[in-house]
Amino acid sequence: MKFMKYNIYFCSLFLILIGIQSIVSAQVPSSEKRYVRIGTLQSHFSAYGSERAWNNVYYEGLIWPANYNQQDNAVIKRYWVAAQDFVDEKNEQWEAYGIYFAADYVEQSLFPVELKQTAKFKLPVIYVDGNNVSAPYEGDIDDINPEQIPDRIITNVVNTSMGLTMTRRILAFSQQYHDNYYIKEFIFTNTGNIDFDDDIELTAPLKGVRIGQGVRYSVCREGAYNIGDGQSWGKHSWVTKRGENYPDHANELITEQNPIVDWIRCGFSWAGQSAKNSYDNIGAPKITTTGRLTAPQHAGIGVLHVDKSAADLTDDPFQPAVLGWHAGDTYPKVGNLQKTDEANMIRLYNMLSGTPYYGLGGTDRMDETYLSSITDRVEPFAIHNDGGGTNVWICYGPFDLEHGESIRIVEVEAINGLNRQLCESVGKQWLESGGSYILPDGSTTSNRDEFKNTWVYTGKDSIMLSFGRAKRNFDLDYQIPQPPLPPPLFNVQSGGDRISLFWSVSESEGNGDFAGYKIFRAVGKPDTTYEEIATLTSGVTQYDDETPVRGFSYYYYLVAFNDGSNNTTGEANPTGLLHSGRFYTQTTEPAYLRRKPGTALDSIRVVPNPYNIRAKDFLYPNEPDKITFLEIPPQCLIKIFTERGDLIHEIDHTDGSGDESWNSVTSSRQVVVSGVYIAYFEVTQNYVNKETGDIIYKKGQTAIRKFVIIR
Repeated sequence: MKFMKYNIYFCSLFLILIGIQSIVSAQVPSSEKRYVRIGTLQSHFSAYGSERAWNNVYYEGLIWPANYNQQDNAVIKRYWVAAQDFVDEKNEQWEAYGIYFAADYVEQSLFPVELKQTAKFKLPVIYVDGNNVSAPYEGDIDDINPEQIPDRIITNVVNTSMGLTMTRRILAFSQQYHDNYYIKEFIFTNTGNIDFDDDIELTAPLKGVRIGQGVRYSVCREGAYNIGDGQSWGKHSWVTKRGENYPDHANELITEQNPIVDWIRCGFSWAGQSAKNSYDNIGAPKITTTGRLTAPQHAGIGVLHVDKSAADLTDDPFQPAVLGWHAGDTYPKVGNLQKTDEANMIRLYNMLSGTPYYGLGGTDRMDETYLSSITDRVEPFAIHNDGGGTNVWICYGPFDLEHGESIRIVEVEAINGLNRQLCESVGKQWLESGGSYILPDGSTTSNRDEFKNTWVYTGKDSIMLSFGRAKRNFDLDYQIPQPPLPPPLFNVQSGGDRISLFWSVSESEGNGDFAGYKIFRAVGKPDTTYEEIATLTSGVTQYDDETPVRGFSYYYYLVAFNDGSNNTTGEANPTGLLHSGRFYTQTTEPAYLRRKPGTALDSIRVVPNPYNIRAKDFLYPNEPDKITFLEIPPQCLIKIFTERGDLIHEIDHTDGSGDESWNSVTSSRQVVVSGVYIAYFEVTQNYVNKETGDIIYKKGQTAIRKFVIIR
């Protein structure tokens, strides 16, 4: 009996521990994120069901185009749900009850229980000179599901203290016509679950449920720095809308003959004028250098589907209930879940019903209401005087949900605009000024601001094109033509007379439409224009790039492509060949044409010497601060001193080549000033001629070179 008593005790303890473990395992920390890095639009998604872009250094996320630096467009997404006549688990009656999806409210009103990312195939492995440059991103993927259609699916489940559970799925594609948007499916279910565990605390209906958001964009980080005056958090962002006549077109199909329509339900944003700038800053031209437009982005949200009710799952053409603009940081604060908060919850419910908080919002096309011309320098911030800028304002409802019932909402978030080449050419012409300018429709103008702004505002058509493609994708139940899979391994190796590229065959090589591989290359840095350098047939797994020049850095990506025979209808996108996504194989570290080791210490050279900042464009392209040490020993320590003998940097040269570069930055990350510098070279390992057995370098041998930097 004593044995049985202990047995029961330990079994009970075991069951309790298992129960505790299951509860704990269902909790997802508020800081948990998943990153999508497969297309030209890349971003992170947070466990608590919404995103704030601030990372304590800058606003991070919604990066487009992702192949260039500082293209983040996100600032904040404020998401709310609210209901009327709500009774909580303490039997307290609320006239209105609202929840704000923000990290501060996790474990109070928000309870994230799932965040995972599934991929259609394993992440390809990329090596550059033996370094696995894809390793930092292996944690992006939780599971592999070869049956899914999108390249990536993020699933996020959040319970709320209202008993309304939000399940959102983010769908991402790498097919070249669909890689600059995310489709987001939201399912709101009256589960009655108000915490992390599986117990159901509430079973009553939820009445008059409203769901809404205010989303602000910086459009974009680089452009915001050029505009200044708070644009980094979207202070001067415009908002407009489309789709007022959507009910008249709800059953129409978008075709490739007419791919841009203005009846899609959407709101989007771009960077406007700051009154502190004395010039027209639309497009954020780099006025101190090349004139390149640094803010061509138009970013926003389109509505693809809204259930009419829990019982009628057809699309409601009269939703969303609210679509327009709202002052950025003016909203009712909710979240303490005390009765003292009820007044603000009522205000929140009214805001989600279409009443702007303090009147600072509207459902008109904000830009068309307040801009009299394309060159009008109205500051959008001045319209409402909210220093937080302007949000895209979208709200849905009301919905009545019995216990167990759900409502489904599907959105697309997209970014589009002028490509980099047009940003450079248009900005350059605008900066140089004078003469006549050619507008997008082929006509001309002598007004340089009209010229620049007309080109920037073609981004409105660009984002409508993206919304239209996303709608076609959704209407086809995501059955868009698929590109071949990328090679699962890509290996780049620097060499003495060539850079060699190796890869393993794509799993799609067995498909009848498989055509081969294309190789693209950039010089100097990874965030610049890539040119196609080779097209290779099926079965080829190696390519030697014999055209590099010593001293320059090279970056590559490899795509598999098909013959386009699976993409002939034009239902989803333009017809023709499709290729795998570039970001699956794009290298982030440089390869070089290596020099053979020098044969004598007296042959060591510093190039350029003198270094002159005025000649930077004629030295190493896209690497303006680069200085190279040539004909050096294969293993040596390089120390750089000022003329007075201060050690400012050390380089341990160990790769066996005869060259090493320095970016003119000290060990403390300071760019060096003009002056005379001394490079000290010390051989760290004997080097023997393998053919003759003669010692070329002895460990401990030293050499000194002086060089000059002029800034």
